[in-house]
Amino acid sequence: MNASRPSVHPVEAPPPATDAAAGENPLPRGRMKDIQGMPGTRGGLALRLSQFAFAVVALCIMASTSDFPSVTAFRCLVAAASLQSLWSLSLAIIDIYAILVRRSLRNFRVVSIFAMGDGITSTLIFSAACASAGITVLIGNDLNDCAQNHCARFETATAMAFMSWFAVSPSFLLNFWTLASK
Repeated sequence: MNASRPSVHPVEAPPPATDAAAGENPLPRGRMKDIQGMPGTRGGLALRLSQFAFAVVALCIMASTSDFPSVTAFRCLVAAASLQSLWSLSLAIIDIYAILVRRSLRNFRVVSIFAMGDGITSTLIFSAACASAGITVLIGNDLNDCAQNHCARFETATAMAFMSWFAVSPSFLLNFWTLASK
């Protein structure tokens, strides 16, 4: 049996209506523009490098004291700053590569890994900085025992950890926003 098959003819979509009198152009549809601070941009690289620098400074200052292992909060700060510095350095290298080859890091899996990693490291560095700040206040203000301890170094390392957290937060929010906008 030779039955006829229906044929489908493609029809072009009409152009979007514009207000010709007002001279308005229709809004282009497509992907969101890369905002500075997102992965693969120069702003994102600057955030990553500042995260790395602040975490390394906090780590070096805290490790230069001889009595940081005696306090759990300070050990947590060293661990969190180590993890933050490794994470930020690895993502800075990826950002450098993306900038050099002019690639946009918009892959869903890549951005979700970036967002999860930023969320985890920002939570860790913030909680370690808060715990260290509490201990430095206890040592300095409540116990008045700064003569025997390295209060200035502890406070500086804690401040650098907070600065690292301030640099991680925009990265996390932009990556999370990129995921939510898909």
